[in-house]
Amino acid sequence: MGQGTLIVLLSGVALLGWGVWVYNRLVFNRQRVAEASSGVDVQLKRRSSLIPALVGCVRQYMAHEQGTLQALVSERSRALELGEAALAARAPVEAQLSGSLRQLFALVEGYPELKADGQFLELQQAISECEEHIQMARRYYNGAVRELNVLVESAPSNLLAWLFNFAPAEYFALAAPEEGQSPKLEF
Repeated sequence: MGQGTLIVLLSGVALLGWGVWVYNRLVFNRQRVAEASSGVDVQLKRRSSLIPALVGCVRQYMAHEQGTLQALVSERSRALELGEAALAARAPVEAQLSGSLRQLFALVEGYPELKADGQFLELQQAISECEEHIQMARRYYNGAVRELNVLVESAPSNLLAWLFNFAPAEYFALAAPEEGQSPKLEF
């Protein structure tokens, strides 16, 4: 075997090794995005499951704030309807739901009896913790998306990504800043 043949053979083995390594990184990052998406989904479902108990607790104290409670229930329903949709499609609805929760907690300041209710305090704490977990899960998801997208879009790994049909993932972000604002409710 000549020296030229050996160089070609070693180059081929090195190229094949690089291809396997890049392919495995693409698979790893795609799986990490899926796992992160599942983590965000779990937290969003957890928050949605707490809202009926919160509305029930608040309803007895805030009889004349029914518009706020109805908006919250309506936004929760929309979020549940989009439960199987991609995170990027759900982001605006989930942001509206977060805004409504913040608005409800702001209204509660005018109800000292409600603020002292043990069940309400537990629910408020659980939802606050849930919002923090959603933020952490969303940051992790967006980081995983970034890592995958860098591999899919940068050369030369984009050649293998194209060859094996790896596509960039969508970030969990709002399309427009106003989608994250609390809804304007009239009383």
